[in-house]
Amino acid sequence: MKHALAVFLLALGLSFCLPSAGHADPRESVIEKVVRRGALRVGFSSFVPWAMQDKEGKYIGFEIDVAERLASDLGVKLQLVPTSWDGIIPALLSGKFDVIIGSMSVTPQRMLTVNFSIPYDHAYVDLTLNREKSASISKIEDLNDEGVIIAVRTGTTAAAAAAKLFPKASLRMFNDEAPAVEEVLSGRAHAFVSSAPLPAMETLKHGDALVQKFETGLAMQPVAFAVPKGDFDTLNVFDSWIRLVEEEGWLQERRDYWFKSDAWQSRLN
Repeated sequence: MKHALAVFLLALGLSFCLPSAGHADPRESVIEKVVRRGALRVGFSSFVPWAMQDKEGKYIGFEIDVAERLASDLGVKLQLVPTSWDGIIPALLSGKFDVIIGSMSVTPQRMLTVNFSIPYDHAYVDLTLNREKSASISKIEDLNDEGVIIAVRTGTTAAAAAAKLFPKASLRMFNDEAPAVEEVLSGRAHAFVSSAPLPAMETLKHGDALVQKFETGLAMQPVAFAVPKGDFDTLNVFDSWIRLVEEEGWLQERRDYWFKSDAWQSRLN
């Protein structure tokens, strides 16, 4: 699909009237700016296995594969812009990058500030428990208790799901998953709530300390690209690209690799 962008433009009836070098039109769409610049700037935050660093410090993961394929199909270079999750939408709106491809779930609150593409995946919220500390917890409703402490990452769908499902419990917020997991491993929290498959992966890694007692996920939400509001040309291109690679089977192939296998584990430290 090396010339996918040209196909998109013909199919969507988009025509780019690019200004001369050094004279960017403030009304041009993000996708026009990307083509003129020759680079797609993607904002993301580390979420295992969506985006993480390998042994050499290179970013790998499902999101990275998606971003690399998108840039390749558009015929431009990829510029990855690692960004703190709690500031990622303000960074997009300030122009630090062109699009968020960072396992961002579609929520009504986020729709007030950004536009979303059609979904390219779905996020499932799951949890794992400290084996010893959760000895008396036999059903998921037991977590909704004043004495229960739940570790979550700030600003995530998992944090929102935990707050909604367990309003009586105390939520302990962290800026990253690693310290949240450590909080449960140390016994300072009962449960770690996060997007799948991370809770299951941590349970496999620390089977002596962690346990998953509940088979079903807590919530499911669509995951989509986020772009500044009002840019419908860019949304059309992204939507069509997602449909193309979904129909091709490429997206499912990447999901299977990152979420249903551990073949990539050897690439990490």
